[in-house]
Amino acid sequence: TKHKSIKTKKQSKESLEGEKRKETEKSGVRLSNQGSQELLQKSDSRGNIVRNQWSRTSRNSTKPPSVEESRSRNTSLKLQNSSTTSRTSSASPSQHEASPPPQPSPQPSPVLPKTQPDPVVPLDSRPPTPPETESNNMRKKYDPPTLGRDTRESRNSQSRDSRSCESRDSHGQPREYSRTTPTEWKSYSQRRPHYPASVQMDRDCMSEMQQQKLREEDEVDEAYWASVKLLYEKIPSCSRPRPPKPKNAITIAVSSRALFNMVDDRRIYEEEGLEKYMEYQLTNENVILTPGPAFRFVKALQHVNARLRDLYPDDQDLFDIVLMTNNHAQVGVRLINSVNHYGLLIDRFCLTGGKSPIGYLKAYLTNLYLSADSEKVQEAIQEGIASATMFDGAKDTTYCDTQLRVAFDGDAVLFSDESEQIAKEHGLDKFFQHETLFENKPLAQGPLKGFLEDLGRLQKKFYAKDERLLCPIRTYLVTARSAASSGARVLKTLRRWGLEIDEALFLAGAPKAPILVKIRPHIFFDDQMFHIEGAKKLGTITAHVPYGAGQKYHN
Repeated sequence: TKHKSIKTKKQSKESLEGEKRKETEKSGVRLSNQGSQELLQKSDSRGNIVRNQWSRTSRNSTKPPSVEESRSRNTSLKLQNSSTTSRTSSASPSQHEASPPPQPSPQPSPVLPKTQPDPVVPLDSRPPTPPETESNNMRKKYDPPTLGRDTRESRNSQSRDSRSCESRDSHGQPREYSRTTPTEWKSYSQRRPHYPASVQMDRDCMSEMQQQKLREEDEVDEAYWASVKLLYEKIPSCSRPRPPKPKNAITIAVSSRALFNMVDDRRIYEEEGLEKYMEYQLTNENVILTPGPAFRFVKALQHVNARLRDLYPDDQDLFDIVLMTNNHAQVGVRLINSVNHYGLLIDRFCLTGGKSPIGYLKAYLTNLYLSADSEKVQEAIQEGIASATMFDGAKDTTYCDTQLRVAFDGDAVLFSDESEQIAKEHGLDKFFQHETLFENKPLAQGPLKGFLEDLGRLQKKFYAKDERLLCPIRTYLVTARSAASSGARVLKTLRRWGLEIDEALFLAGAPKAPILVKIRPHIFFDDQMFHIEGAKKLGTITAHVPYGAGQKYHN
């Protein structure tokens, strides 16, 4: 009996000790849960509640632990020392599954400290990971509604593995990261055309007044772009043909005073000087210049080009107009405005700034130079370039817009001045005898022979398309020679050159002005000033060629 009573006392003592151990284990778990909840409810420096303090704190942080952390840490240490063996026997399998070994924090850290093998962690090191119970797992999966907006944004940024612009450095100070440069901001009205579905949705949500306003804006936009399209269609430069290549083109260099009427401008230059002249031009650069003596001739050349482009789209054998002037570049704006106003296809300009442009004529491969300055024309003639001084008619005369009409004198213009020298020095009888004796000998060429050749070459292109009667070029020979006594040598010379003249008028010394009024040429070339003066009085546009023996007998 004594033996049985001793045995029962031992069993009762063991049962009491087991119950006490269970109660202490339960109290320890309760304290640890309370400590973890208090830590989870702890807020950060901004006043926002932090859900998992261990995952956001760096391992090498030197921040002192709070009271709740020290209490839970001391309790857990006592429990580990007192009940090491009983925990394995009394713990249920569910608790073993709910308490996995502590894992390191997934937050990347620039410096990782060495892990200590001793389970006892000092107070100034990283905080211990509390045992994860079923309630902790549920808390991780569920976001409490009391969390602040900044906390939710920080959690989303952490889940996307992006940098936090307020992370802390090794000393616990906030670290600022530079943000990426945002793309160009556009208003909704600018982005609206790219999202037709959203536009339709927005229209459905709009009130009737808003929809009406939006329709009015769309109508205004459509009307604006329609007007812009119509404007660009009317601008001549939209269909502006490209200029021909200089080596293939027939280059006609025209001075600004020959192309436009600049009589008043010239008077300011001569009376008040260059500075006042330039000031006047800059002040009136938006004032369109009126046409000069070479204006109608240039317009007729452009018509020939248009006809040639219709027949030969890829041909480069065309007229190319170059504006050659000694004006300064500041005057160029007014010239450009005037050229564009009249629709002239002049793309190449030469503004020499007071220097004579004669030196540029050969560089531009000039075939004919027209100017209002007789001295420059004389310089060009001496350089071997076909040139003439332009004079406007004293009367307004209508000109044909569909046909280029060019009239030439014979001697010292198309031909050399050898026969004219005989007439001036020995009289008309010796002249007639000379022409009869050398009837079959071609005359030497004159300054304008090359230009007549260019016109004849273009005429043959129209003849090849069976458009002889509709040819936009017509040439005239208006000479004071007599047909019976000296006309045969002229015609044979032209035939020998391979040139055709459309009309040959032998006047035998009669005035040329009445005949020119009937012809109404765009330009008439002659070397005698008294013929130029007579034709100019009746309204003919004339061009004086300062070449030959007739110049020294004039005055």
